[in-house]
Amino acid sequence: MGAIIDKAQAAIDKVNELGDLKGKIFVEFDEERILKAAAMAEERVKANPGLPLAGMLVSIKDLFDEEGQKTTAASKLLMDCAPADADCDVVGLVKAAGAIPFGRTSMSEFAYSGVGLNPHYGTPGNVFDPEGIPGGSSSGAGVSCGLGLVDFALGTDTGGSIRIPSAINGLYGFKPSRLSVPRDGILPLATGFDTPGPLAPDLQTAITVFEVMSGQTVARDSGNQKPLRIGVPVNAFVNDLSDRVRADFDMVCDTLRTAGHEVVEVDLGFVAENAFLIRNLVSAEAHAIYSGDFDKLETCGDPYVLSRLKFAESLSKDDLIDAYAKRTDVISQFGAAMAAVDVMIAPTLPMMAPKIAEVEADIETLNPLMLRNTGMLNLLDACAISMPVHVEGEAVPAALMIAAPHGQDQVVLGAARQIDPLFG
Repeated sequence: MGAIIDKAQAAIDKVNELGDLKGKIFVEFDEERILKAAAMAEERVKANPGLPLAGMLVSIKDLFDEEGQKTTAASKLLMDCAPADADCDVVGLVKAAGAIPFGRTSMSEFAYSGVGLNPHYGTPGNVFDPEGIPGGSSSGAGVSCGLGLVDFALGTDTGGSIRIPSAINGLYGFKPSRLSVPRDGILPLATGFDTPGPLAPDLQTAITVFEVMSGQTVARDSGNQKPLRIGVPVNAFVNDLSDRVRADFDMVCDTLRTAGHEVVEVDLGFVAENAFLIRNLVSAEAHAIYSGDFDKLETCGDPYVLSRLKFAESLSKDDLIDAYAKRTDVISQFGAAMAAVDVMIAPTLPMMAPKIAEVEADIETLNPLMLRNTGMLNLLDACAISMPVHVEGEAVPAALMIAAPHGQDQVVLGAARQIDPLFG
Protein backbone atom coordinates (compact mmCIF):
# COMPACT_ATOMS: atom_id res chain seq x y z
CA MET A 1 0.00 0.00 0.00
CA GLY A 2 1.04 3.59 -0.57
CA ALA A 3 1.59 6.27 2.01
CA ILE A 4 -1.82 7.88 1.51
CA ILE A 5 -3.66 4.57 1.90
CA ASP A 6 -1.57 3.79 5.00
CA LYS A 7 -2.48 7.19 6.42
CA ALA A 8 -6.18 6.60 5.80
CA GLN A 9 -6.02 3.16 7.42
CA ALA A 10 -4.27 4.55 10.50
CA ALA A 11 -6.98 7.20 10.83
CA ILE A 12 -9.70 4.57 10.44
CA ASP A 13 -8.09 2.55 13.23
CA LYS A 14 -8.09 5.65 15.42
CA VAL A 15 -11.80 6.24 14.79
CA ASN A 16 -12.60 2.63 15.64
CA GLU A 17 -10.95 3.10 19.04
CA LEU A 18 -13.46 5.83 19.97
CA GLY A 19 -16.25 3.47 21.02
CA ASP A 20 -19.64 5.17 21.36
CA LEU A 21 -18.11 8.54 20.49
CA LYS A 22 -17.71 7.40 16.87
CA GLY A 23 -21.47 7.41 16.30
CA LYS A 24 -21.81 10.87 17.84
CA ILE A 25 -19.20 12.33 15.48
CA PHE A 26 -20.10 10.53 12.24
CA VAL A 27 -23.51 9.82 10.72
CA GLU A 28 -21.79 7.69 8.06
CA PHE A 29 -18.35 6.06 8.24
CA ASP A 30 -17.68 3.49 5.52
CA GLU A 31 -14.13 2.13 5.78
CA GLU A 32 -14.25 0.54 2.33
CA ARG A 33 -15.38 3.80 0.76
CA ILE A 34 -12.61 5.73 2.50
CA LEU A 35 -9.89 3.31 1.40
CA LYS A 36 -11.18 3.35 -2.17
CA ALA A 37 -11.05 7.15 -2.14
CA ALA A 38 -7.54 7.01 -0.67
CA ALA A 39 -6.41 4.71 -3.51
CA MET A 40 -7.85 7.12 -6.07
CA ALA A 41 -6.13 10.05 -4.36
CA GLU A 42 -2.89 8.08 -4.33
CA GLU A 43 -2.99 7.79 -8.11
CA ARG A 44 -4.05 11.42 -8.52
CA VAL A 45 -1.17 12.63 -6.38
CA LYS A 46 1.36 10.42 -8.17
CA ALA A 47 0.33 12.06 -11.43
CA ASN A 48 0.44 15.53 -9.89
CA PRO A 49 2.46 15.65 -6.66
CA GLY A 50 1.97 19.42 -6.38
CA LEU A 51 -1.74 19.22 -5.60
CA PRO A 52 -2.50 21.69 -2.77
CA LEU A 53 -4.43 19.20 -0.60
CA ALA A 54 -2.45 16.10 -1.56
CA GLY A 55 -3.20 13.20 0.77
CA MET A 56 -5.20 15.25 3.27
CA LEU A 57 -8.16 13.61 5.01
CA VAL A 58 -11.34 15.69 5.15
CA SER A 59 -14.52 15.02 7.10
CA ILE A 60 -17.67 16.28 5.40
CA LYS A 61 -20.66 17.76 7.18
CA ASP A 62 -23.91 15.98 6.38
CA LEU A 63 -25.15 18.92 4.29
CA PHE A 64 -22.73 18.45 1.37
CA ASP A 65 -23.78 16.15 -1.46
CA GLU A 66 -21.39 13.28 -2.13
CA GLU A 67 -22.06 10.97 -5.04
CA GLY A 68 -23.83 7.85 -3.84
CA GLN A 69 -24.40 9.16 -0.30
CA LYS A 70 -27.54 10.39 1.40
CA THR A 71 -27.56 14.03 2.52
CA THR A 72 -29.72 13.92 5.67
CA ALA A 73 -28.72 16.99 7.70
CA ALA A 74 -28.52 14.57 10.65
CA SER A 75 -32.33 14.41 10.68
CA LYS A 76 -34.64 11.41 10.77
CA LEU A 77 -36.87 13.29 8.33
CA LEU A 78 -34.37 12.78 5.51
CA MET A 79 -33.10 9.30 6.36
CA ASP A 80 -34.93 7.78 3.39
CA CYS A 81 -33.85 10.38 0.83
CA ALA A 82 -32.25 9.25 -2.42
CA PRO A 83 -28.45 9.25 -2.57
CA ALA A 84 -26.86 12.20 -4.34
CA ASP A 85 -26.21 11.79 -8.06
CA ALA A 86 -22.95 13.75 -7.93
CA ASP A 87 -20.53 15.50 -5.62
CA CYS A 88 -21.40 19.08 -4.81
CA ASP A 89 -19.03 21.69 -6.19
CA VAL A 90 -17.02 22.10 -2.99
CA VAL A 91 -16.48 18.37 -2.48
CA GLY A 92 -15.45 18.04 -6.11
CA LEU A 93 -12.92 20.83 -5.74
CA VAL A 94 -11.23 19.44 -2.61
CA LYS A 95 -11.10 15.94 -4.12
CA ALA A 96 -9.55 17.30 -7.31
CA ALA A 97 -6.97 19.03 -5.11
CA GLY A 98 -5.94 15.68 -3.63
CA ALA A 99 -8.09 15.38 -0.48
CA ILE A 100 -9.76 12.14 0.67
CA PRO A 101 -13.34 12.24 2.02
CA PHE A 102 -13.28 10.67 5.46
CA GLY A 103 -16.82 10.13 6.71
CA ARG A 104 -19.89 12.33 6.98
CA THR A 105 -20.11 14.25 10.22
CA SER A 106 -23.02 14.76 12.57
CA MET A 107 -24.46 18.19 13.25
CA SER A 108 -27.36 20.02 14.80
CA GLU A 109 -30.48 18.99 12.88
CA PHE A 110 -30.79 21.03 9.66
CA ALA A 111 -27.79 23.11 10.88
CA TYR A 112 -30.14 25.12 13.11
CA SER A 113 -28.30 25.47 16.43
CA GLY A 114 -25.05 26.96 17.68
CA VAL A 115 -24.50 24.52 20.53
CA GLY A 116 -24.29 21.26 18.59
CA LEU A 117 -26.85 19.10 20.36
CA ASN A 118 -28.42 16.28 18.35
CA PRO A 119 -31.06 14.02 19.96
CA HIS A 120 -30.87 11.42 17.17
CA TYR A 121 -27.15 10.60 17.22
CA GLY A 122 -26.17 11.94 20.63
CA THR A 123 -23.90 14.88 21.32
CA PRO A 124 -20.12 14.53 21.53
CA GLY A 125 -18.22 16.56 24.08
CA ASN A 126 -15.46 18.86 22.90
CA VAL A 127 -11.75 18.05 22.75
CA PHE A 128 -11.05 19.82 26.06
CA ASP A 129 -14.07 18.62 28.02
CA PRO A 130 -16.05 15.43 27.32
CA GLU A 131 -19.00 16.98 29.16
CA GLY A 132 -18.81 20.33 27.37
CA ILE A 133 -20.74 21.22 24.22
CA PRO A 134 -18.91 20.70 20.91
CA GLY A 135 -20.37 23.83 19.34
CA GLY A 136 -22.66 23.77 16.37
CA SER A 137 -24.03 23.32 14.03
CA SER A 138 -20.85 21.72 12.61
CA SER A 139 -20.30 19.67 15.76
CA GLY A 140 -18.88 16.52 14.20
CA ALA A 141 -16.70 18.63 11.94
CA GLY A 142 -15.15 20.42 14.90
CA VAL A 143 -14.60 17.31 16.99
CA SER A 144 -13.26 15.18 14.12
CA CYS A 145 -10.70 17.86 13.31
CA GLY A 146 -9.94 18.76 16.92
CA LEU A 147 -9.18 15.12 17.75
CA GLY A 148 -6.76 14.92 14.82
CA LEU A 149 -8.80 12.32 12.95
CA VAL A 150 -8.67 14.47 9.80
CA ASP A 151 -6.47 17.22 8.38
CA PHE A 152 -9.43 19.55 7.91
CA ALA A 153 -13.21 19.51 7.93
CA LEU A 154 -15.88 21.00 5.70
CA GLY A 155 -18.61 22.88 7.55
CA THR A 156 -21.22 25.50 6.86
CA ASP A 157 -21.88 28.78 8.62
CA THR A 158 -25.34 30.40 8.70
CA GLY A 159 -25.06 32.11 12.08
CA GLY A 160 -21.67 30.91 13.30
CA SER A 161 -21.66 27.18 12.64
CA ILE A 162 -18.03 27.02 11.50
CA ARG A 163 -16.56 29.51 13.94
CA ILE A 164 -18.33 28.31 17.10
CA PRO A 165 -17.10 24.68 16.99
CA SER A 166 -13.69 25.96 15.89
CA ALA A 167 -13.53 28.29 18.89
CA ILE A 168 -14.56 25.56 21.31
CA ASN A 169 -12.21 22.91 19.89
CA GLY A 170 -9.08 25.05 19.45
CA LEU A 171 -9.27 25.29 15.65
CA TYR A 172 -9.09 27.85 12.88
CA GLY A 173 -12.52 28.25 11.30
CA PHE A 174 -13.07 30.52 8.31
CA LYS A 175 -16.47 31.80 7.20
CA PRO A 176 -15.76 33.17 3.71
CA SER A 177 -17.73 35.88 2.00
CA ARG A 178 -21.02 34.24 1.10
CA LEU A 179 -20.67 34.84 -2.66
CA SER A 180 -16.99 33.86 -2.87
CA VAL A 181 -17.54 30.10 -2.62
CA PRO A 182 -19.89 27.76 -4.54
CA ARG A 183 -22.99 26.52 -2.74
CA ASP A 184 -24.56 24.26 -5.37
CA GLY A 185 -25.24 20.80 -3.96
CA ILE A 186 -25.25 21.92 -0.32
CA LEU A 187 -28.55 21.46 1.52
CA PRO A 188 -29.72 24.95 2.46
CA LEU A 189 -31.05 26.33 5.71
CA ALA A 190 -31.21 30.03 4.80
CA THR A 191 -29.84 30.90 1.40
CA GLY A 192 -29.27 34.55 2.29
CA PHE A 193 -26.80 33.46 4.97
CA ASP A 194 -25.45 29.92 4.34
CA THR A 195 -21.72 29.77 3.63
CA PRO A 196 -19.44 26.70 3.34
CA GLY A 197 -15.92 26.90 4.70
CA PRO A 198 -13.06 25.02 6.37
CA LEU A 199 -12.17 24.09 9.94
CA ALA A 200 -8.47 23.29 10.36
CA PRO A 201 -5.81 22.80 13.04
CA ASP A 202 -3.52 25.46 11.55
CA LEU A 203 -3.98 28.72 9.69
CA GLN A 204 -2.19 27.73 6.49
CA THR A 205 -4.39 24.69 5.97
CA ALA A 206 -7.52 26.82 6.42
CA ILE A 207 -6.19 29.31 3.87
CA THR A 208 -5.24 26.61 1.37
CA VAL A 209 -8.68 25.01 1.57
CA PHE A 210 -10.29 28.41 1.03
CA GLU A 211 -8.07 28.98 -2.01
CA VAL A 212 -9.17 25.63 -3.45
CA MET A 213 -12.85 26.36 -2.73
CA SER A 214 -12.85 29.91 -4.07
CA GLY A 215 -10.21 29.96 -6.80
CA GLN A 216 -8.60 32.94 -5.07
CA THR A 217 -4.95 33.23 -4.02
CA VAL A 218 -4.09 34.73 -0.66
CA ALA A 219 -0.79 36.58 -0.78
CA ARG A 220 2.05 35.05 1.20
CA ASP A 221 3.93 36.93 3.92
CA SER A 222 6.37 39.18 2.06
CA GLY A 223 8.21 40.22 5.20
CA ASN A 224 7.35 43.85 4.49
CA GLN A 225 3.89 44.04 6.01
CA LYS A 226 2.71 47.33 7.39
CA PRO A 227 1.22 47.46 10.88
CA LEU A 228 -2.51 46.92 10.85
CA ARG A 229 -5.14 49.44 11.82
CA ILE A 230 -7.52 47.28 13.84
CA GLY A 231 -11.03 48.21 14.89
CA VAL A 232 -12.22 47.16 18.34
CA PRO A 233 -16.01 47.42 18.58
CA VAL A 234 -17.83 49.33 21.25
CA ASN A 235 -21.54 48.99 22.03
CA ALA A 236 -21.61 45.58 20.34
CA PHE A 237 -19.65 42.28 20.45
CA VAL A 238 -17.83 43.17 23.69
CA ASN A 239 -20.76 43.73 26.06
CA ASP A 240 -21.64 41.20 28.77
CA LEU A 241 -18.51 39.10 28.34
CA SER A 242 -17.59 36.51 30.95
CA ASP A 243 -14.62 37.39 33.17
CA ARG A 244 -12.32 34.94 31.38
CA VAL A 245 -13.30 36.16 27.90
CA ARG A 246 -12.97 39.82 28.93
CA ALA A 247 -9.48 39.25 30.37
CA ASP A 248 -8.40 37.29 27.28
CA PHE A 249 -9.65 39.97 24.89
CA ASP A 250 -7.94 42.75 26.86
CA MET A 251 -4.72 40.73 26.66
CA VAL A 252 -5.13 40.35 22.89
CA CYS A 253 -5.59 44.10 22.43
CA ASP A 254 -2.56 44.87 24.61
CA THR A 255 -0.42 42.38 22.67
CA LEU A 256 -1.46 43.88 19.35
CA ARG A 257 -0.55 47.38 20.52
CA THR A 258 2.81 46.17 21.82
CA ALA A 259 3.49 44.55 18.44
CA GLY A 260 3.03 47.92 16.75
CA HIS A 261 -0.49 47.60 15.43
CA GLU A 262 -2.90 50.50 15.85
CA VAL A 263 -6.01 49.56 17.82
CA VAL A 264 -8.91 52.00 17.56
CA GLU A 265 -12.51 51.96 18.74
CA VAL A 266 -15.31 51.51 16.20
CA ASP A 267 -18.87 52.19 17.34
CA LEU A 268 -21.00 49.29 16.14
CA GLY A 269 -23.98 49.91 18.39
CA PHE A 270 -26.25 49.92 15.35
CA VAL A 271 -25.38 46.26 14.81
CA ALA A 272 -26.43 45.21 18.30
CA GLU A 273 -29.66 47.20 17.94
CA ASN A 274 -30.56 45.17 14.86
CA ALA A 275 -29.15 41.80 15.90
CA PHE A 276 -32.67 40.36 16.22
CA LEU A 277 -33.03 40.55 12.44
CA ILE A 278 -30.97 37.43 11.81
CA ARG A 279 -33.35 35.32 13.89
CA ASN A 280 -36.31 36.62 11.91
CA LEU A 281 -34.73 36.21 8.49
CA VAL A 282 -33.13 32.80 9.02
CA SER A 283 -36.35 31.43 10.50
CA ALA A 284 -38.36 32.77 7.57
CA GLU A 285 -36.00 31.29 4.97
CA ALA A 286 -35.80 27.94 6.79
CA HIS A 287 -39.58 27.89 7.27
CA ALA A 288 -40.02 28.15 3.51
CA ILE A 289 -37.95 24.98 3.07
CA TYR A 290 -39.34 22.77 5.85
CA SER A 291 -42.89 23.99 6.63
CA GLY A 292 -44.43 21.20 4.56
CA ASP A 293 -42.79 18.66 6.86
CA PHE A 294 -43.88 20.10 10.21
CA ASP A 295 -46.40 17.30 10.89
CA LYS A 296 -43.66 14.69 10.46
CA LEU A 297 -41.18 16.73 12.48
CA GLU A 298 -43.61 16.81 15.40
CA THR A 299 -42.85 13.12 15.88
CA CYS A 300 -39.36 12.65 14.42
CA GLY A 301 -37.65 16.03 14.76
CA ASP A 302 -35.63 17.89 17.37
CA PRO A 303 -38.29 19.87 19.30
CA TYR A 304 -36.01 22.86 19.77
CA VAL A 305 -35.15 23.06 16.08
CA LEU A 306 -38.83 22.76 15.20
CA SER A 307 -39.66 25.65 17.53
CA ARG A 308 -37.05 27.80 15.78
CA LEU A 309 -38.50 26.90 12.39
CA LYS A 310 -41.99 27.81 13.57
CA PHE A 311 -40.87 31.17 14.94
CA ALA A 312 -41.37 32.58 11.44
CA GLU A 313 -45.12 32.11 11.88
CA SER A 314 -45.10 34.96 14.40
CA LEU A 315 -43.85 37.36 11.69
CA SER A 316 -46.02 39.19 9.20
CA LYS A 317 -45.16 39.83 5.56
CA ASP A 318 -44.53 43.47 6.45
CA ASP A 319 -42.17 42.37 9.26
CA LEU A 320 -40.07 40.47 6.74
CA ILE A 321 -40.06 43.23 4.14
CA ASP A 322 -38.88 45.59 6.86
CA ALA A 323 -36.26 43.10 8.08
CA TYR A 324 -34.69 42.69 4.63
CA ALA A 325 -34.63 46.47 4.14
CA LYS A 326 -33.03 47.00 7.56
CA ARG A 327 -30.43 44.33 6.81
CA THR A 328 -29.43 46.14 3.64
CA ASP A 329 -29.10 49.36 5.59
CA VAL A 330 -27.06 47.76 8.39
CA ILE A 331 -24.66 46.19 5.87
CA SER A 332 -24.13 49.63 4.33
CA GLN A 333 -23.52 51.21 7.75
CA PHE A 334 -20.99 48.50 8.54
CA GLY A 335 -19.08 49.21 5.36
CA ALA A 336 -18.93 52.88 6.27
CA ALA A 337 -17.83 52.17 9.84
CA MET A 338 -15.05 49.87 8.62
CA ALA A 339 -13.70 52.26 5.99
CA ALA A 340 -11.11 53.68 8.37
CA VAL A 341 -9.68 50.32 9.55
CA ASP A 342 -8.23 47.22 7.93
CA VAL A 343 -10.18 44.67 9.97
CA MET A 344 -12.13 44.43 13.21
CA ILE A 345 -11.58 41.97 16.03
CA ALA A 346 -13.88 40.56 18.69
CA PRO A 347 -14.13 37.51 20.92
CA THR A 348 -15.67 34.67 18.94
CA LEU A 349 -17.85 33.74 21.92
CA PRO A 350 -18.99 35.87 24.87
CA MET A 351 -18.36 32.97 27.28
CA MET A 352 -16.43 29.72 27.45
CA ALA A 353 -18.20 26.55 26.36
CA PRO A 354 -20.92 25.48 28.81
CA LYS A 355 -21.64 21.87 29.75
CA ILE A 356 -23.99 19.79 27.62
CA ALA A 357 -26.25 19.34 30.66
CA GLU A 358 -26.39 23.10 31.22
CA VAL A 359 -27.49 23.67 27.65
CA GLU A 360 -30.08 20.92 27.79
CA ALA A 361 -31.52 22.62 30.87
CA ASP A 362 -31.52 26.15 29.40
CA ILE A 363 -31.09 26.02 25.63
CA GLU A 364 -33.37 29.03 25.09
CA THR A 365 -30.77 31.21 26.84
CA LEU A 366 -27.48 29.54 25.96
CA ASN A 367 -27.98 28.86 22.25
CA PRO A 368 -28.63 32.53 21.39
CA LEU A 369 -25.66 33.49 23.57
CA MET A 370 -23.33 31.12 21.71
CA LEU A 371 -24.55 32.57 18.41
CA ARG A 372 -24.45 36.22 19.41
CA ASN A 373 -21.10 37.49 18.14
CA THR A 374 -20.81 35.23 15.13
CA GLY A 375 -24.42 35.80 14.12
CA MET A 376 -24.07 39.58 14.04
CA LEU A 377 -21.33 39.20 11.44
CA ASN A 378 -23.57 36.95 9.34
CA LEU A 379 -26.27 39.59 9.54
CA LEU A 380 -23.65 41.99 8.14
CA ASP A 381 -22.81 39.52 5.33
CA ALA A 382 -19.19 39.77 6.49
CA CYS A 383 -16.28 37.34 6.19
CA ALA A 384 -14.56 36.26 9.40
CA ILE A 385 -12.08 33.80 10.84
CA SER A 386 -11.96 32.42 14.37
CA MET A 387 -8.47 31.55 15.56
CA PRO A 388 -7.19 30.04 18.81
CA VAL A 389 -5.16 32.22 21.17
CA HIS A 390 -2.82 30.60 23.65
CA VAL A 391 -3.33 32.00 27.15
CA GLU A 392 -0.60 31.43 29.69
CA GLY A 393 -1.75 29.20 32.52
CA GLU A 394 -4.93 28.08 30.73
CA ALA A 395 -5.44 24.64 29.17
CA VAL A 396 -8.24 25.86 26.92
CA PRO A 397 -7.27 28.55 24.40
CA ALA A 398 -9.18 31.76 23.89
CA ALA A 399 -10.84 32.37 20.52
CA LEU A 400 -10.37 35.57 18.53
CA MET A 401 -12.46 36.63 15.56
CA ILE A 402 -11.04 38.78 12.74
CA ALA A 403 -13.62 40.18 10.33
CA ALA A 404 -14.21 42.59 7.46
CA PRO A 405 -17.03 43.41 5.04
CA HIS A 406 -18.12 41.01 2.30
CA GLY A 407 -15.49 40.46 -0.38
CA GLN A 408 -12.50 41.21 1.83
CA ASP A 409 -11.54 37.57 2.43
CA GLN A 410 -7.93 38.14 1.46
CA VAL A 411 -7.69 41.12 3.80
CA VAL A 412 -9.00 39.05 6.72
CA LEU A 413 -6.69 36.11 6.00
CA GLY A 414 -3.72 38.41 5.45
CA ALA A 415 -4.41 40.03 8.82
CA ALA A 416 -4.70 36.59 10.41
CA ARG A 417 -1.25 35.77 9.04
CA GLN A 418 0.16 38.84 10.81
CA ILE A 419 -1.72 38.30 14.06
CA ASP A 420 -1.43 34.51 14.47
CA PRO A 421 2.32 34.38 15.30
CA LEU A 422 1.76 36.71 18.25
CA PHE A 423 -0.35 34.13 20.06
CA GLY A 424 1.23 30.77 19.34
